[in-house]
Amino acid sequence: MHAKGRPMKKSFGAKTLVFPTPVWIVGTYDKEGKPNIMAVAWGGICCSRPPCVAVSLRKATYSYSSIVDRKAFTVSVPSEDHAVQADYVGIASGKEGDKFAATGLTPVRSDLVDAPYVGEFPLVLECRLLHSIEIGLHTQFIGEILDVKAEESVLGEKGFPDIEKVRPLLFEPEVNTYHGVGKYIGKTYKIGRQIG
Repeated sequence: MHAKGRPMKKSFGAKTLVFPTPVWIVGTYDKEGKPNIMAVAWGGICCSRPPCVAVSLRKATYSYSSIVDRKAFTVSVPSEDHAVQADYVGIASGKEGDKFAATGLTPVRSDLVDAPYVGEFPLVLECRLLHSIEIGLHTQFIGEILDVKAEESVLGEKGFPDIEKVRPLLFEPEVNTYHGVGKYIGKTYKIGRQIG
């Protein structure tokens, strides 16, 4: 036991292990203009002004050169209802086939950037490539978010996407499982005021 009776923490070493980790589907066009999608878990919001999102890809992926060439990508957020399609997108390679055709998903051409998004997924970010950072095995692509699109059915009472209506998939690294979003806990910037 630790001091003050707290249990000791087990060390796992240097691993890609943190929660939550998203399941995002990144959309691009290849050199021939064919729409392609890939599953990404290494991603998150990285700047407020300008609004930006970061996704990290290996150079070996088919989408890597498409982002570099087109200077654009989209992020489509699948709901729990699309877990099977999202998993397939992470298994298959765009080099060998058409993932849109295989999954029955619809590529929608963005009006703002040179990339497609998934028509069936409830939440979409359209991004212009702002920076590329070589980190190691992965390159981080930082995209300026030019627009966020959401289906009317997933909007909450304040008019913004509601996480419990979007029902995004979450990924658990190291054990490789998918999960849904948990229950509502409280209001941001409010519940902490009870301290002090």
